[in-house]
Amino acid sequence: MCAPEAHDPGSPGDRGDGRAPGRCPAAQGGDALRPTDEERLARVALSAVVEPGDPVVGGWVAQHGPVEAWRDLQDGRRDGSVSRRRWEGLRHRAGRTDPRASLAEAAACGGRFVAPGDPEWPSQLDDLGAAAPVGLWVRGTASLRLLAVRSVAVVGARACTDYGAWVATDLARSLAARGWTVASGAAYGVDGAAHQGALRGGGQTVAVLASGVDTGYPAGHAGLLERVRAQGLMVSELPPGGHPTRHRFLQRNRLLAALTRGTVVVEAAPRSGALATARRAAALGRHVMGVPGSVLSAQSDGVHQLLRGGAHLVSRAEEVIELVGAMGELADVAGTTDPRDLLTEPAGRVLGAVPPGGAAAVEQIAADAGCGVAGAQAVLLELCALGYVERSGESWSLRR
Repeated sequence: MCAPEAHDPGSPGDRGDGRAPGRCPAAQGGDALRPTDEERLARVALSAVVEPGDPVVGGWVAQHGPVEAWRDLQDGRRDGSVSRRRWEGLRHRAGRTDPRASLAEAAACGGRFVAPGDPEWPSQLDDLGAAAPVGLWVRGTASLRLLAVRSVAVVGARACTDYGAWVATDLARSLAARGWTVASGAAYGVDGAAHQGALRGGGQTVAVLASGVDTGYPAGHAGLLERVRAQGLMVSELPPGGHPTRHRFLQRNRLLAALTRGTVVVEAAPRSGALATARRAAALGRHVMGVPGSVLSAQSDGVHQLLRGGAHLVSRAEEVIELVGAMGELADVAGTTDPRDLLTEPAGRVLGAVPPGGAAAVEQIAADAGCGVAGAQAVLLELCALGYVERSGESWSLRR
C-alpha cells in the first residue's frame, strides 16, 4: 500500500478510549497515538460491518474502542446500546468480513486505509462525533489531510442545465488555479463538471464516493475518476467492493460537508442531495454558499431557498475564497465600479451635460447642468485633467 505523507498534527477529539483521533504522533510525542496493527485491522473490519454515519454503533465503538468492539462482534457479546435486530445484522456481516483481504484488495488497486491517529487523518472529521467514520479508504498518491486543509465542496443537481454545468466548471477551475482543492461526489451533472473544472485548472480534486474506491460510481465516470485519482484522491468509507445505496449517498454528503471548509451549491431542486450537503455543512458550522440562477428554472429553486435562509450568495471563486479563506483573502472587486461613481455630485452633473455624440459650449453645458458658467468652466478643466473631456476651441466634448 502507499504510505501516507506526514504532515502537521490535528486537533484532539474524544474517542472514548483515552486516545485522541485525528492527530499525528508529533501532537503528543512519539508513536503513542498511531493506531496499532490490531486496531487498524479492527477498524478495517468495522468499515465493512458498520453502515456509514450510524451514530448508535459509532457511539458504541467510540466508548469501547475498535478492538474491543470487533472482539465483541466476533464473540457475540452484544452491547446494550445496540438493538437486538441491529446486532444480528452486524454479526451477519462480521462473519463474512476478512480485514486482511480487504487491505490486499485495496493495495492491488493502489489504495490504502487511513485511520484516526494516522498523520493523514483529517481531524475536522471528528466534528461528526459518533457519526464520524471508523476509517477511510483512499486511492491516489496525495495526502488527504493536506488536500483537505484548503478545500471547498462544489455540489449540485445531477440533471443540471447548461448554465449549471458551465458555472460549476468555471468556478472549480478558478478555485483550483488559486490553490484550493475542489471536493465533490463524482455524480453526473454539477459534481462531474466540478471535478473536470478543477482538473482543467491544474489543481487537485477529491471525489467522495458512496461505493468502494476500487471501481467508483457511476460507471460512466470511470475515465474521469481515473484522472481524479492521478491528480487528486478518491475517498470512501466503504471497503473495496462496496456498492452504493440511497442511504450511503446521503451519508456521503455528511462526509463532504465535514471534510471541507465550505459548500457551494450551484443548482439544486427543492428536494436534492446537494441541499442535504448544505444543511450538514451549516450544522457543522461550515460556510454555506449558493450560486443564483434563473427564477424560471426549477433547478435553481433549491438554491434560492438556501439564499433566503441565510446562505451566502456567490458568483465567482474570489467571493468563495473571501468566505472560506484566511484573513485578508478578500474578493478583488476592481473593475466592478464605474470610475464616474467616484466624482463629486456637481462634477457628475457637468459631465452628464456634455453631449455624448458631439460638442457644446460651456454656456450650454452650464445651463443643462443647472450651474453657473464660471463653475461649469472650473469643473470642465478638472474633468479635462482627469481625462473625461477635451476642449476644441470654445466647445467641449467627451474624450474617447
